[in-house]
Amino acid sequence: MVGAATVSGLRERKKQQTRDALIASAQRLFAAQGYEGTTTGQIAEAVDVSQRTLFRYFANKDEVALAPLDEAQDSFAAALRARPRRETPMTAMRAAMGSVFSGYADDESGPRRLRALGQTFDLIVRTPSLHATHLRRVADREAQIAAIVAEREGVDPVADPRPRLAAAVFDAALQVASTCQRNEPGELDPRALYAELERTLDALPGIFGHWRRTT
Repeated sequence: MVGAATVSGLRERKKQQTRDALIASAQRLFAAQGYEGTTTGQIAEAVDVSQRTLFRYFANKDEVALAPLDEAQDSFAAALRARPRRETPMTAMRAAMGSVFSGYADDESGPRRLRALGQTFDLIVRTPSLHATHLRRVADREAQIAAIVAEREGVDPVADPRPRLAAAVFDAALQVASTCQRNEPGELDPRALYAELERTLDALPGIFGHWRRTT
C-alpha cells in the first residue's frame, strides 16, 4: 500500500514538473514570437494544460517570465537565514550566494535552471514592460534581504539605514559581476560568476579613495 507521505511527495513532484514545464514553454514562446506576442493561453496550451491551471501557479505572464529569478531569490534568502549569526552581514550574504551558485553547479537540474535564469535576464533587457516590473521587484527583493539582515543584527530596518544599504550594495555588486561575466546570451557559468562577484565585492573598499593613477 502506498503511504500518505509517498502520495504527497508524488503530488508535489508532479506540481513542480508542471511548473517547470510552464516556465520552459513560456521561454520557448518568448524567444520565438516575443514577449508581447505571447499569451498565457498559448503557454498553457503548449504544455497541454488549461489556462486556469496556469493561473494556479502564476498570477500573470510577468510572474511566469520572472519565475527563474524569483526561485534564485528564494534560495538566496533561505541560505542567508541559515548562515551563522557570528558572520558579518556582507560575509553572510557572500557565503549565502556561494551556496546558491554551488547548487547550480552541483545539482542535476542546475544547468537547466541556470540556463532559464540567463534567458530571463536576456528577456528583461529586451522587454521594456517586463524591465519595469523587474525594477519594482528589485526594490521588494532588497527590502526582503534588508529585513533578514536587520533581524540577524538586532537592529530596526526602518530607523537604521545599514541593512537597506548593505542589501542594495550587494545587489549592485551582483549585477556588475553578472554583466562582466556574461558571454553568450542565455549562458551563465556559476563558478565563474561567483568568482566575479567575489572580485567585485573585494573592490568595494577601493571606491572610496582616489582612482587616479600616479605617475
